[in-house]
Amino acid sequence: MAQANGIAGLGEVMQLAFVPKDFDAAVKHWTEVMGVGPFFLMEGIHLEGMKYRGAPTDAVFDLALAYWGDLQIELIRPRDTHPSIYSGEYADLNDGLHHVCILVDNIEEAYRVCGEQGAEVVIEGALGDSKVIYVDPGSGPGGLVEILQQGEGGPGLFAMIKQAGEGWDGSEPLRSLG
Repeated sequence: MAQANGIAGLGEVMQLAFVPKDFDAAVKHWTEVMGVGPFFLMEGIHLEGMKYRGAPTDAVFDLALAYWGDLQIELIRPRDTHPSIYSGEYADLNDGLHHVCILVDNIEEAYRVCGEQGAEVVIEGALGDSKVIYVDPGSGPGGLVEILQQGEGGPGLFAMIKQAGEGWDGSEPLRSLG
């Protein structure tokens, strides 16, 4: 298979993310209709050094993660109206696919490639030792691309969430991660 160029060359899509208008209804749909779960909820997230279009922002959000086979599903619930990718010009992405996520080993390389492709970094920040950027690749189908350089605990957390979904019996569809 040929090596992908551009942003796709950074890594494969490992996550589909949604910002539903009704978070609880979305959890119910994904768990009861789609059979995906359990979802693990992280509340009150604010990225360290979070910037929206280069300016600091105090945006806070919750997220819930589950796996559909090898594909991670993320549901996001904004907690406020501070400038972010969950409000304003990106609010029209809500209820549809909001962004995809790829994992990288080198976030600086991701910045370089995105810059070469004319993709605008709209959000950047860190969560512990994980670093993340969200880029807008411009016109065309789809939404944003999240690019994540996982910290030390990331792979273990994702593995635990994925393992919980293997043979899941439908109990406790939404579980708190604290």
